[in-house]
Amino acid sequence: MVEDRLSKVFAALADPTRRDMVARLAADDATVNELAEPYDVSVQAVSKHIKVLEDAGLVRRSRQAQRRPVHLEAEVFDLMTAWIERYRRQIEERYRRLDDLLAAEVPTETNEGAAS
Repeated sequence: MVEDRLSKVFAALADPTRRDMVARLAADDATVNELAEPYDVSVQAVSKHIKVLEDAGLVRRSRQAQRRPVHLEAEVFDLMTAWIERYRRQIEERYRRLDDLLAAEVPTETNEGAAS
């Protein structure tokens, strides 16, 4: 179900360390050790963060000879963007209707001047 997948994605991104890892992976693939470098936590803790990102479908691990890079999965961002875009359009439509209503109800300065 899409909602369950979105829930996993947003839950994974709720953590600032994981959001930072995603931002770094957007620039380039990295190994667990490379991802762990800037944090004052163990490699095992970073591996757990990566596992959460992996379970949400945000990253995948691959094998390149001896290296096991973590790769960002862009398709998940398409899913998130579509979900957010749907609500953005709804909100914009509400604001447009409110603007139309206010424009019809509130006299403009030129209309007030002409009435006097």
